[in-house]
Amino acid sequence: MLAVRAREGDDEAFAVLVRRHSSHLLALAQHLLGNRADAEDAVQEAFLSAWRQLPEFRHSASFGTWMYRIVTNRCLNVLRRRPRPVPLESVAEPAAADPSSSPPRAAETEAATTALVRALMELRPELRACWVLRELHGLHYDEIAHVLGASEQTVRGRISRARRALMEAMRPWR
Repeated sequence: MLAVRAREGDDEAFAVLVRRHSSHLLALAQHLLGNRADAEDAVQEAFLSAWRQLPEFRHSASFGTWMYRIVTNRCLNVLRRRPRPVPLESVAEPAAADPSSSPPRAAETEAATTALVRALMELRPELRACWVLRELHGLHYDEIAHVLGASEQTVRGRISRARRALMEAMRPWR
């Protein structure tokens, strides 16, 4: 197992783990923080922290879940220090519209995506983290609970509140 080899000091094993998990962790951080530069910093700091903490890694969860926890905690700390609201300029650009769609449809899709990103960024960080981990990264409730150090019931409640808030914010787009 790579994590065991890395814990024993194998730099190459850790490099493989970094390559294997970087893209998912960067996507998570970008969804939580709203901009790529902060996300890249958070992921880099998380990997440095993981490298230092490898001797304490006990495999109670997978390496990936452990990294999700480190990145999520790093992002939540950044968000707690960040003044609200988040400027729209720092929100990632929505995905390009399908070129075969009509210009009015493309404009509507882009506006709806922007509204969803804005609504997501307005959620409390704890709600946003739960929703992003579940809906965008596909983690199960028990995995999210482990990542956040919360109970599964707390996670379910936060996801429910996040979904309600997002549905309310997106009501004009239905």
